[in-house]
Amino acid sequence: MIRARCSCGQLSLELHGEPRVNALCHCSDCKRRTGSAFGWSAYFPERQVGAQSGTAVKRSVPVSEPQFRYFCPDCGTTLWWTAAMAPGMVGVAGGAFDPGVLGEPAASHSDGQKCAWLGLPQSWTRYP
Repeated sequence: MIRARCSCGQLSLELHGEPRVNALCHCSDCKRRTGSAFGWSAYFPERQVGAQSGTAVKRSVPVSEPQFRYFCPDCGTTLWWTAAMAPGMVGVAGGAFDPGVLGEPAASHSDGQKCAWLGLPQSWTRYP
């Protein structure tokens, strides 16, 4: 079991097993969600999602792929989400895990939208 938690610690989510996907995404939706140059996401099958601790706020987000995002009402961290593009999966913010829990991402999604100054390992799988 591993746990992801928000910045203030009020909200957390238990996950069982390894994520099916551990990747960076460079699409504009992920950049806006994180306020950064990319989003780091770990996707788990719904059956691997365990107990939630704390109160999450759920919001429908009208982005390119419809999503429901779950965030902490105290600190604002978007901790997890579900998206139409990944049915049966739960996306969890990679930065919400303790260091070293997820390991290195293995892929770069929306690689064509990657910031030109950002270098990534050549060994990673690239998706346009």
